[in-house]
Amino acid sequence: MLFFVFTTGQCNLNCRYCGGSFPEKRVPWEIKYPFKQLKDFIAQDKEPIIAFYGGEPLLNPKLIRRVIDEIPAKHFVIQTNGLLARELEPKYWKKMSTVLLSIDGGREITDSYRGKGVYDRVIDSAKYLHEIGFKGDLVARMTTTESSDIYRDVTHLLSLNLFDHVHWQLNVVWSDPWRDFEDWAAKSYNAGITQLIELWMDNLREGRILGIAPFLGIIKAILFDQKLTPPCGAGQDAFTITTDGRIIACPIAVDAKEMKLAHLGTCKLGTLRNLVTIEEPCTSCEIFRYCGGRCLYAYKERYWGDEGFNKICKVTKHLVNSLLGIQEEIEQQMEYETISRSELYYPPFNNTIEVIP
Repeated sequence: MLFFVFTTGQCNLNCRYCGGSFPEKRVPWEIKYPFKQLKDFIAQDKEPIIAFYGGEPLLNPKLIRRVIDEIPAKHFVIQTNGLLARELEPKYWKKMSTVLLSIDGGREITDSYRGKGVYDRVIDSAKYLHEIGFKGDLVARMTTTESSDIYRDVTHLLSLNLFDHVHWQLNVVWSDPWRDFEDWAAKSYNAGITQLIELWMDNLREGRILGIAPFLGIIKAILFDQKLTPPCGAGQDAFTITTDGRIIACPIAVDAKEMKLAHLGTCKLGTLRNLVTIEEPCTSCEIFRYCGGRCLYAYKERYWGDEGFNKICKVTKHLVNSLLGIQEEIEQQMEYETISRSELYYPPFNNTIEVIP
């Protein structure tokens, strides 16, 4: 089971799409519960995965060190903006199975949303992790906006040879509606996805698997019949502990009352599943077995309304159906032994990539 552990609600950036730190009353900037409650709660799972989250989790490296030192876990993961990599000693980085660094593509688009100089500092952190001997999965985690060109931005990050995988999320959960999402989707995003799939297949035929995380996550669902709903596991196999000890279904749902499930010290882990679920119209959709409803928070919140929800669903259908269209050739390449089946099993555990953008 995956446990997101908020280390703080504070952030050292003020990105245009999220607004920086959480208000302290909503997500305190310091831990407000006894550490033993966290330790006892996670100990209920035999093979926990612990993901450090924020805010910016590296603003509280003391908690990260203590969790790694005192709570046994099968995997440790961190999602970070990458500016404070040197705040954590190399021995702790080497215990991480997956590190996700926030970067939106090239220098221009990253700095325009995250701040001047951020791109160079994130790249420096990626190089630093390699230098100190980090051997885990280094993931570039993009936020994709109406200024993004998905083909340009993904291929740029892959070309750096620093990241094992590239993942992205569409900035459509709690942002204001775009100027013209449908036009961007039709003229830029869907066309870019088609181009990326062609590039991915060209490499596959040569025995290379490009680390495009959403492709691999969906192909895993196609080939291995994985059925996790939603694909991130929120409310099913993934739960979040906020700094004030609330247990919520999804790490971005800090202000959604229906996502609050319990509080540390007052519940058993086994009672939390299925308290918040995805239902219709998703469960009757022809691609539900592959997309799993996409995002529990987006499904419940509907910030763009039902019309906006359906617009986002259309781009998900294009992505899934495009990958279903190459299933036969992928299977042929496995028969030819160009690639092995195991190479396509990604992620190997719930490493916090949400799979569906």
